[in-house]
Amino acid sequence: MRVAIATFSVIPDGGAEAALLRGELAGLGVEAVAVPWDDAGTDWTAFDLVVVRSTWDYTERREEFLEWAAGVPRLRNAAPVLRWNTDKTYLRELAGAGVPVVPTLWDPADLPSDWDEYVIKPSVSCGSRDTARWRRGDEDRARAHLRRLRDEDRTVMVQPYLSAIDTEGETALLFCDGEFSHAARKAAILAPGAGVPDRPIGGDTVPVEATPEQLAVAREVLAHAPGDLLYARVDLVPGPDGSPVLLELELTEPNLFLDHDPGAAARYAKAIAARL
Repeated sequence: MRVAIATFSVIPDGGAEAALLRGELAGLGVEAVAVPWDDAGTDWTAFDLVVVRSTWDYTERREEFLEWAAGVPRLRNAAPVLRWNTDKTYLRELAGAGVPVVPTLWDPADLPSDWDEYVIKPSVSCGSRDTARWRRGDEDRARAHLRRLRDEDRTVMVQPYLSAIDTEGETALLFCDGEFSHAARKAAILAPGAGVPDRPIGGDTVPVEATPEQLAVAREVLAHAPGDLLYARVDLVPGPDGSPVLLELELTEPNLFLDHDPGAAARYAKAIAARL
């Protein structure tokens, strides 16, 4: 049995997480190879399963990426899930269903006048691309950021910056085949007034224990997600009252932090093998 781990050309081998999966799958008698998703010479029908992993350039070529996904017969997560999840407007849908989500202004004409700090970002983005944290006094630069995204015909999101992120960070809850696997906490990554980064950024990450309240919110989020999910990452932050709220639901190409739990890679490999 052969599995393709879909990557992108900058990291054609898929990096450390792909190596962990390949090793665990080999122990289960499954051959796994890393292949950039846009490799023109690859016959994707030759694989028994294709697992989307580090396809981290999709934001610049989303329609091309989704067209590729629709043409892969045995893809996880599946193409309809990827289409729904690669535009963060899904947060509006989840909020409408009653899921606790970070408050969001969609395509506002101007900056919020009653927020001391806020984040501006496009709805199609990953790795904090084109995302910045602004505060009072930054209005000229923040308006220029907002105007640029609007001029590029991108859906703009403006969210209050929740101050507890600076002390507690973001908590990522990882799920495998619908079951909770492990959790990790990522430090704050956006500095106030620093502007839009010129490259994707990420905070240091450490393993943590998920709280019952976080698990309850994460399961509520997943109950409203579409499709059969091989993997899922639910990113939560403390809301104004300290209760967890959804920052992002990652069903496309999230880092699964497999090195943060000694059994995580084996769990995901077994789930992949079971799909065969």
